[in-house]
Amino acid sequence: MKQQFRDIHLSKKNLEKLEVVNAIIVSYQKQGYRLTLRQLYYQLVSSDIIPNKSAEYDKLSVLLKEGRMGGVVDWDAIEDRLRRPDKPAAWEGPAEILQACINQYRCDRMKGQETYLEVWVEKDALSGVLKRVTYEYGIPIVVNRGYSSVSAMFDAHERFESASKKEVKVIYIGDFDPSGQDMIRDIADRIWEFRGDYNFSIVPIALTMEQIIDYAPPPNPAKITDPRAADYIIKHGDMSWEVDALKPEVLNRILTEAIENEINQSDYLHMIETEEEHRQKLIELKSQL
Repeated sequence: MKQQFRDIHLSKKNLEKLEVVNAIIVSYQKQGYRLTLRQLYYQLVSSDIIPNKSAEYDKLSVLLKEGRMGGVVDWDAIEDRLRRPDKPAAWEGPAEILQACINQYRCDRMKGQETYLEVWVEKDALSGVLKRVTYEYGIPIVVNRGYSSVSAMFDAHERFESASKKEVKVIYIGDFDPSGQDMIRDIADRIWEFRGDYNFSIVPIALTMEQIIDYAPPPNPAKITDPRAADYIIKHGDMSWEVDALKPEVLNRILTEAIENEINQSDYLHMIETEEEHRQKLIELKSQL
């Protein structure tokens, strides 16, 4: 929804830029996506609308604020995942809560699978995009936000133990930069310390060098102040790339393929059928009210 709260006076160049921004936003809204500011920024960089510079990111942030306050840009277009109210659910009566149960009812869609799966993503900004896939398959998604705390790693170990599976795999999504690459090693090493009764592996699916070659995301200078930079530069050179630069539909396709490579499709479809049978029973129960 576009709603104006102030009069804005933008240059012709900035008004033209907002037209491009709105075109990008509309194309993704039609696919059911809400972009973060950083994802929108990389779409503009990839289209050669703006250069890949931190100053341009800051300018875009200000321009979007003005565009939304001035009624030019849809308020629902940009997602901020860190600042949301938390309110308990409330219901008008038994029929309403039963309808909510019907709408939300799910079985464990990974029941019967030989491997316990989780998806770990380095950035919370991407979790909203990836949840479209993880929700479909019923797989937990975990946001790292950098190197995980010892508490988070122990919690993960306990989840892996309680899953009672011989094989545990984490599908990992993060930046191709000194820290992003090292986090893959860090996660494996620290889970191994707990010596769980399961075989643990981590499968990095994005961002990879093959994807960088295929999709040509905008490069950034590697952070030489990062203590892991020296080894990274020897292996990969002095450029780094952010996973946010991949289009949401590309990320979701990569994740879907990775999950389908790990699961038994017949068992998954059986749980979908069971879920629908249970949902019909709930519909019958509601009809008796």
